Amino acid sequence: MGIVLYDDRAARKFEPFALTRPAGELRAGGELIRRRWERRFGIRADGFIAGPHLASFEEFDAPGAVASTLAAGTVLINSRCVPLLDGPPFGDAGSTRWTCDGRLAAVRLTDPIPVARLSDGGATLDSLATGGGRTIEVEGWWLEDVWDLTRHLLAMLSADALALDPTAAPPPAHLTVIGRHPVRVDPSATLEPLVVADATAGPILIRAGAIVQAFTRLVGPCIIGEKATVSGGRIAACSVGERSKVNGEMSSTILIGHANKGHDGFVGHSIIGRWANLGAGTITSNLKNSYGNISIWTPDGVRNTGLLFLGSLIGDHAKTGIGTRLTTGAVVGAGANLFGTAMPPKVVPPFAWGEGPAWETFAVEKFIEVAERVMARREVALSADQRALLAAAHAARWSA
Repeated sequence: MGIVLYDDRAARKFEPFALTRPAGELRAGGELIRRRWERRFGIRADGFIAGPHLASFEEFDAPGAVASTLAAGTVLINSRCVPLLDGPPFGDAGSTRWTCDGRLAAVRLTDPIPVARLSDGGATLDSLATGGGRTIEVEGWWLEDVWDLTRHLLAMLSADALALDPTAAPPPAHLTVIGRHPVRVDPSATLEPLVVADATAGPILIRAGAIVQAFTRLVGPCIIGEKATVSGGRIAACSVGERSKVNGEMSSTILIGHANKGHDGFVGHSIIGRWANLGAGTITSNLKNSYGNISIWTPDGVRNTGLLFLGSLIGDHAKTGIGTRLTTGAVVGAGANLFGTAMPPKVVPPFAWGEGPAWETFAVEKFIEVAERVMARREVALSADQRALLAAAHAARWSA
């Protein structure tokens, strides 16, 4: 039995991230969606099915795109379903369907299926479910839209902080702890004196190799990822992905990983892509002056999110200059490089360069050169496949 994650048409509109990564490689709560399914099935995923521009996607332990035929017995998973990390294993050979909140989240294929049948994302799991077998109910959350990652963040973090890292231990004696929820620290993490862990509203987990420096206040539920660095400020209800660097005031925000918010500036209710960098003083608005629901650009047009709080969606490899101010519900495309004194428009296209709305385009050769330089600072080499992916994303970029 193998498992494959499938981006349907809805998942393929999860911009600004869908241009450079499949939905299974988004961070939901404290862990990537793919890894959540791997944990519950107890096996590594065999691959993913997404848009053709992601054919060369490669990133750390992620499997590649499936290009030929799905074998009979393969479990095909809707990548918009986010399962709880804890619970009974899903790998029962007698199971053929997995449902979440009454909807089909995964199905075991009874016959081989060519990937071409799924190439446009239009096929539904219901159309592929045949035969008998047992149905397993999955506890978790559905992502109807990409901003649902922030909608469900508190609940996901509260559960994940207790489920992840069984080797984590109670906090060291010099850490000031407030509140009744658990605070757990991996033995390899470093916590300097004068750090406060406020667990009044939820648990806190500090994962392997993380560094939390003096004059930091962590507010639960909160997860600081592997080898991440927090160099001061108030980090509340956040998921800080591995090898990220954060400082200042940040709330209800997800960093997918390897991102920098290393200076002062408020960032709230936002999602920050991998390899993104926020210049000093970058600020996101996450609440309208009218206290009304926030609308946001999508590939299908401007949508009302139904959310009172929503900051910015910042794509992979995006950069902001010092003092950048992003309006409520801003979308910054992958690879965009913003600088200048004016507030950027609410939508910044991928690979935009300069100060909008009269954007120049970040030349692909120069962009890849910068990406290579940035990744090398985290001891990560830009592979040939990654170069091909970025070039394909540049060619497939959308316009707002």
